[in-house]
Amino acid sequence: MDMDRLRHHLAGPVASINTPFFENDDIDYDGLRRFVDFCIEAGAGTVLFTPGDSLYSVLTEAEVAELTAFTVDVVNKRALFIASAGFWSTPQTAAFAEFARDRGADAVIVAPPDRGMTVDGLVTYYDAVSQALPAFILSAGLVSVGVRGALETVERLLDEVPGVVGFKEDFGPDFARGACARAHDKWVIFAGGQKQTHMDMLPYGCDGYMSTFIKFKPDVAHAYWAAIERGDLDAAADVIARYDMPFFDYLYNTFPAGGDAAQHAVLELAGICGRWRRSPLPDLSDAEMEQLKGFLTNGGML
Repeated sequence: MDMDRLRHHLAGPVASINTPFFENDDIDYDGLRRFVDFCIEAGAGTVLFTPGDSLYSVLTEAEVAELTAFTVDVVNKRALFIASAGFWSTPQTAAFAEFARDRGADAVIVAPPDRGMTVDGLVTYYDAVSQALPAFILSAGLVSVGVRGALETVERLLDEVPGVVGFKEDFGPDFARGACARAHDKWVIFAGGQKQTHMDMLPYGCDGYMSTFIKFKPDVAHAYWAAIERGDLDAAADVIARYDMPFFDYLYNTFPAGGDAAQHAVLELAGICGRWRRSPLPDLSDAEMEQLKGFLTNGGML
């Protein structure tokens, strides 16, 4: 595996895929193509699926495989493409990694089912599922062993499992600081969620972050990253204060359907794909869409 290539493509804003649907619950493949094209043209070095953002909870395993194969073809080596397994058994996850490798994915994100694990069990799982394709850990998949057990797992994987190449942070700051300090010289690490998380991790070693703005207003993502690259943390913090904080506070505290529904709605307002999610997940109403449009316009985000 080419760690320099992975680190290069995961530095900066990363685009996680919000699976688009039609109002009738069908997957919107044309919308997905527009989404991927937009993110790559906007400068995202990596496009990836995750079980959360990509709404695996309302997808079948066959649909996950079909979406993976489709997206490999759309990306067409213009960016790094990381597939994602679901919270599946070891044999099923290993088989999916082989499938993703054979279709042309560059790596795979994996996490065990969250019903209690041991450190030994986690090491065995990650060893098995990383045989076919370089694997990134969803760090939330380590929660069941606690922060101390999670950091022990990281140390053992660094020593024992060469197929694990990094992690996406969604556990919490106590784990993130320790894991970054231990692993960043060998692993590629990117923050989930927001620029705030990336900035918190930066002193301990963090390459990039999953960006919402790269999906619809890339100027904001690039302004933050340019400040990080020149070491101007005051300017980076200003981008966070002006855009990230009000954006995520509004999206996640305004609409009964929740922040994920609002993120899908932003994509519709940007003309990329529809607001719809698969039932029973709710969507924003037309009136709420107008309210969201006003907020984004007034904030210089649309």
